[in-house]
Amino acid sequence: MKEKIALVTGATSGIGKATAESFAKQGFNLVLCGRRQERLDELKATLEKTVKVHTLSFDVRDREAVFEAIQSIPESFKPIDILVNNAGNAHGFDPIYDGSMDDWDAMMDINVKGLLYVTKAVLPQMMERKSGHIINIGSIAGKEVYPNGNVYCASKYAVDAINQGMRIDLNAYNIRVGAVNPGLVNTEFSNVRFKGDSERASKVYDGYTPLYAEDIADIILFMVTRPPHVNVADLVVFPTAQASSTIVNRD
Repeated sequence: MKEKIALVTGATSGIGKATAESFAKQGFNLVLCGRRQERLDELKATLEKTVKVHTLSFDVRDREAVFEAIQSIPESFKPIDILVNNAGNAHGFDPIYDGSMDDWDAMMDINVKGLLYVTKAVLPQMMERKSGHIINIGSIAGKEVYPNGNVYCASKYAVDAINQGMRIDLNAYNIRVGAVNPGLVNTEFSNVRFKGDSERASKVYDGYTPLYAEDIADIILFMVTRPPHVNVADLVVFPTAQASSTIVNRD
């Protein structure tokens, strides 16, 4: 595993950061991507004590920036074995008639188009080698629509469809494609969705034990360390207290 190179988007917090840390413990060299350079620098300083780390600061919504960044990767990091499409956000929690079009644009641009841009930029070298593994981070919102979820759910349904289509299209190239679809995970997700309202965000996780970023990172690590003939194609994971997108057993 020490020769493996993994590229992780959205690596500055939450699931992306935990995945980078988990991969580093297994000896994966890393290309870490995010918008906040200072956080990338901090993470690099920690992880490069054990593995090689290269950072890329760009916004996945910016098509030109994505391709320029991926093309700028040093030769020693270019044979990317694992791509984790983690970058994604929820913006707003309103019924469709009250939704912000700016929020809609942000969710579709980041969650759908950003995933496509990064994948498109990374794929050629995987296809040439006929080897690679892509993990797309979806959501239970891509399996069940819930009240006020509308456009966020639509973006994650799109991720689910893209994951399936990608797996079909890349089958002939021996590239494994799989998705993790978490339920409630305690990260910065709700704070972003509620636009910095920390009190409201914290209430999402009151009265039960949610999943944590490290739980999802463990699952991703499991997926990418299966034998070459095994592909975990689509996985849904809940905290024990959660039964569906709308049913949570709270104290």
